[in-house]
Amino acid sequence: MDLLDDSPGSGNAHEYTVSEISGAVKRVIEGEFGRVRVRGEVGRVSRPSSGHMYFDLKDASAVIAAVSWKGQVARMQIRPEEGMEVIATGRMTTFPGQSKYQLIVDDVEPAGAGALMAMLEARRRALAAEGLFDEHRKKPLPWLPGVIGVVTSPSGAVIRDILHRLRDRFPRRVLIWPVAVQGQACAPEVAAAIRGFNALPEGGAIPRPDLIIVARGGGSLEDLWGFNEEAVVRAAAASRIPLISAVGHETDTTLIDFAADRRAPTPTAAAEIAVPVRADLATWLAETEARMARAARSRVEGQGQRLRDLSRALGRPETLIAPARQRFDLMSDRLAPALRMVTVRKRAGFAPLEARIAPAILRRYLAQEGRRLETLAARLAPALARTRLEAERANTRNRATLEGLTDRLARAPQARLAALAERLDRLDRMRQTLGYRETLKRGYAVVRAGETLVTRAAEAAAAATLEIEFHDGRVPAHPGEGHAPAPGPAAPAAPTPRRRSRKDEPPEQGSLF
Repeated sequence: MDLLDDSPGSGNAHEYTVSEISGAVKRVIEGEFGRVRVRGEVGRVSRPSSGHMYFDLKDASAVIAAVSWKGQVARMQIRPEEGMEVIATGRMTTFPGQSKYQLIVDDVEPAGAGALMAMLEARRRALAAEGLFDEHRKKPLPWLPGVIGVVTSPSGAVIRDILHRLRDRFPRRVLIWPVAVQGQACAPEVAAAIRGFNALPEGGAIPRPDLIIVARGGGSLEDLWGFNEEAVVRAAAASRIPLISAVGHETDTTLIDFAADRRAPTPTAAAEIAVPVRADLATWLAETEARMARAARSRVEGQGQRLRDLSRALGRPETLIAPARQRFDLMSDRLAPALRMVTVRKRAGFAPLEARIAPAILRRYLAQEGRRLETLAARLAPALARTRLEAERANTRNRATLEGLTDRLARAPQARLAALAERLDRLDRMRQTLGYRETLKRGYAVVRAGETLVTRAAEAAAAATLEIEFHDGRVPAHPGEGHAPAPGPAAPAAPTPRRRSRKDEPPEQGSLF
């Protein structure tokens, strides 16, 4: 560029267009600075619908405009926020449309761990002020969930640890929602996974989880930053399904830990929190059953003893009725003389009346009684007919009732015998299932020396003859000579892996690996 003569009246200086001047300034700035690292405080931040990000970097006396294009924003581990002190890496350039210089930022990192922690603490206080971390929002975990949803990376060791721990303690069905556990895609994918599990309908083709585990292994603060994002915290707080946070190691703390219903120090510990130990439950149930049986037996025995004590307090029946029997004997002895006395007295009173009775009076009385008897006889015939009819009707009804009872009595033994036969069949099937012969059908054998079971190689070598029982019969065997076991403890044989039957397998779980 030519130097201009600044003396007044210089009319022969070269004239530049605006574009030429702008291009010259652009070349000077880009050539002089190129790629730089700038430390400053983030001012205003703007992100329009295009996906680009515009923000300011400032210190006490100057401001530099900065811009990150959409692709650069997607690759950022940490996004700048207003008030955050950062170190921005990029290249200096100019924007001719507004006659300003700006920094095209490729990457942003906090100006030390202190700045990142300060931003994390500020975000924690803001979310806590909204009540997202309140204890009354926490939901109780299900005691034994039927389906567990796991939000994690499908290719890491975390999901293997969780599945292995669940299989050891209490096998459950597991649904895995694969997500990125670090980087720019981590936060939106984890938040979408939590909302997706909650959106599953009850009784749908894909079962809705009873419990959600958000898991990730340990890492630096920057690696775990996705779980500090506001979208993840809000999704965890809004989850209607109980949620366990298992992010990082025991010393790592992220904001999702505060919003979750329960925090686990490690992903393995999350699996231990999610389900109980099946063997411990079986032991507890057996102990509870024994206690209940002892309590019921003690109660019955106590009531029986109480009844026996009360019965001893009562008098004997002979003692209770002895006074009444004595009074009866006294009354019976006095009854015969009293009857004779009453008869004599009545006969003495009847004697005067006998003298006054005349034959005519007797005839009239007899005639009157005869007419009354005839009247009663005339009324008796219809009454007998009605009584006979009612008796026949009653006999008909009783006959029908008797026939119904006879049919029921005939069917009752058959039904009882059928029920007893079915119960006997069930007991026989149970006997066959629990008997050792069913075990022999699966390829096992029983070795006997006479009537004694042989369970050690030394016992088998010492026996003269052996008898091996298979499921279809017994076969005699003779131990080989010169093959006695060497003295001293024998090395344990490698256990033969037992093929698990489909009945012993946990619910169907597809492999991800």
